[in-house]
Amino acid sequence: MRLIQRDLPARLRELFRQAERDVLISSPYVGQEGVQLALDNFPPGFRRDGRLVFLTDLSPRNIYQSATDPTALLSLCDQVSGAAVQHLPRLHAKVYVADNKTAIVTSANCTAGGLFRNYEYGVEISDPPVVTAIRQDLEDYGALGASVPRERLESFCAAAIQLRQLFKAANESVSRQFREAFQQHVEVAEIELIRLRVGTGALHTVFGQTTLYLLRRHGRLTTEELHQYISDIHPDLCDDSVDRIIDGKHFGKKWKHAVRSAQQQLKQKNLVVYDGEAWMAVEART
Repeated sequence: MRLIQRDLPARLRELFRQAERDVLISSPYVGQEGVQLALDNFPPGFRRDGRLVFLTDLSPRNIYQSATDPTALLSLCDQVSGAAVQHLPRLHAKVYVADNKTAIVTSANCTAGGLFRNYEYGVEISDPPVVTAIRQDLEDYGALGASVPRERLESFCAAAIQLRQLFKAANESVSRQFREAFQQHVEVAEIELIRLRVGTGALHTVFGQTTLYLLRRHGRLTTEELHQYISDIHPDLCDDSVDRIIDGKHFGKKWKHAVRSAQQQLKQKNLVVYDGEAWMAVEART
């Protein structure tokens, strides 16, 4: 293990240069400067044949406040053939992993501020079993989010321009019209993200996957404990103050019913058991 202080960009350059097959980046915020540091240092073979997974949070707030630039992610997809973007709200981990050789766990987002301006701190780990465990933890968590295809990224780039312009206008004006127009655009962006999160499946499918993840990670949990964990991971799908109807499906106040459906389906598939008080994953029981 190596401590990282002011030399974070140098250590990241080395991590990207040694990438052969797989890179995983987890960063809630992303900017062009951070992405460019990666692109400038990926070997040509990795750009052509490598697999890159980028976990991030594309929530509208991050975009209209310019914390995240979706065009940076688009440039990754254009220049790394195996790039994939995964969206998950409340992601906070900043981790950079190359193959199963090196991982950097840090406070720094993949942005100009995180990599070049702010005082950040981290550790570099080169113990393969530990690196493998870090990668697996992040991939398991990232799987609970939504895969964002390139065409959706393009639409986010267009929406980002509008959102930022309307956000600025709403802040500078006392006009109710500007504020309402801004809120309408935010709502449209949120609905598009929910469509991505659920995909072609039902809401209980997302909650079923999350329930199994939580039981495997935490062990025995009551339904109330599961509700809390699930709402923490999926705040956009578990808003008790809103009953959104999207494509004929209810989101928001109906979410606890969807959790119950997920629990019953997992039980029917013999993946979980209920002992009268709490739930447990079957493999954890045996």
